[in-house]
Amino acid sequence: MGIASATNAKHVPGKLRGRQANSKPLASDALPLPVGLTNKIFFVLFFTASYYLLRRWGEKARNSTPLHMLNLGEMLAIVAEIASFIYLIGFFGIDYVQNFINKSSDGPWELDDEHEDFGVIHSQKDIVSPRAQLTGTWLKESSDETIATYVGNGEVPSHSLESELGDCMRAASVRRRAVELTTGRSMEGLPLSGMDYSTVRGQCCEMVVGHVQIPVGVAGPLLLDGSEYTVPMATTEGCLVASTNRGCKAIYQSGGAISILTKDGMTRAPVVRFSTAKRAAELKFHVEDAENFETLAVIFNRTSRFARLQSIDCVLGGRNLHMRFRSTTGDAMGMNMISKGVQNVLEYLQHIYLDMEVVSVSGNLCADKKPTAINWIEGRGKSVVCEAVIKGEVISKVLKTSVSALVELNTVKNLTGSALSGAIGGFNAHAANIVSAIFIATGQDPAQNVESSQCLTLMEAINDGADLHVTVTMPSIEVGTIGGGTQLASQAACLNLLGVKGSHPRSPGFYRASKCTVKLQVSRCSEGIFFLPSNPSCTQMTRNTSCLLK
Repeated sequence: MGIASATNAKHVPGKLRGRQANSKPLASDALPLPVGLTNKIFFVLFFTASYYLLRRWGEKARNSTPLHMLNLGEMLAIVAEIASFIYLIGFFGIDYVQNFINKSSDGPWELDDEHEDFGVIHSQKDIVSPRAQLTGTWLKESSDETIATYVGNGEVPSHSLESELGDCMRAASVRRRAVELTTGRSMEGLPLSGMDYSTVRGQCCEMVVGHVQIPVGVAGPLLLDGSEYTVPMATTEGCLVASTNRGCKAIYQSGGAISILTKDGMTRAPVVRFSTAKRAAELKFHVEDAENFETLAVIFNRTSRFARLQSIDCVLGGRNLHMRFRSTTGDAMGMNMISKGVQNVLEYLQHIYLDMEVVSVSGNLCADKKPTAINWIEGRGKSVVCEAVIKGEVISKVLKTSVSALVELNTVKNLTGSALSGAIGGFNAHAANIVSAIFIATGQDPAQNVESSQCLTLMEAINDGADLHVTVTMPSIEVGTIGGGTQLASQAACLNLLGVKGSHPRSPGFYRASKCTVKLQVSRCSEGIFFLPSNPSCTQMTRNTSCLLK
């Protein structure tokens, strides 16, 4: 059809073809009279009715006659006024929109005389703009190599591939090829197949080109609070799972470990600014007033049935005010949940303090993904203490050392050494190793390992030096069993292995699943302390590592 139309079109003069192409339905086509005459009639009608009504209402005002008492002439004038007003607004509004549309769409159909002189035949497909060709059906029907070329030279946005192609796997493959074309480097070693990328889109990762393989090992059984657990650990560090498994064995043979959840509340700390420090202090007093807190809590708690505001602590920094909100978040880690609640409270406060400027929803007093004293002292997420009594014979048989040697090494290394280095929450051997491995395996945010691995390890000889009492204190573990990466297939399988996949079936919102995960992580750290302290000799540790790797 396009070729036939174009063939016929070349026998028609250029100017005539332009008029034919522009002969589109107009707003005036529906009028029984010429548009000029109709416009004049309604203009006269509008102003005549307006003049008549204004003159009549003036007379009524002078005679104290109620305006709502109308005679037949006034009613007809009102009808005429309304009808003419609707016509004028409707006509000119439609005409403006139609002219705007015609202006943007007529361009490709305007064939100039130069094209006509050369006898160029244009089909309808030929005159579609190049940009329009790079979307929709045309793009889907193109080859992956063609699309990758367009992505590589910037004609097709890489971030739009999933929505344009409607296939997340194909989008990742095309983007991957575009990266290879752009950089000139192969991505052959990066796996592409074997993952459902639709579960990643909009939640876990953008601009996907594949997935990284990380080995997952298991340690256990871990005897914790009377129950046995097999714990998955994703890591590329040799001997980490083996040493943790050895800690599991020592704890199991000594009767197990006990965990206590001391505090539960995620934090978010927005920062607002005023013109003066005095005004900032006024808001501080307002927010910290117990009577006002109830109102703020109601506004905050509307965010979710699991979000329950616990406290707001304010810190002044000049004319800036940092407000640290703490809230429960159910079985979710809860950063998005609490951020929405904070936004609701800020909007409410802006109606009271009109001069309040919101600088940022997060002002780093939270503090997220940073080792800070406030998290170490006040806690963030889950605050947990875990303890175990390791029998002397188990230490000698399994850990190949003695109670006194462990106590001394923990004091010199984990306490004194960390203090001399100025550590904040780093009074441990390698808590970050175990926390990171479990975070990656179970779909947590790996960056939150920074504060989640803040840990204090203490060891004491008890029973006249025969046994070892070990405690691990971790005040800011940030975990969840729903949301984020926990819904990916591999991570969900690891959570299922722990028995904490998803929300608790009978008590959703009471964070029992998250508590269990937290306890497991703390217990992993108590086991992990035996890796370095039980091998004081660097030479011996190197030999053990080599042996295990063989």
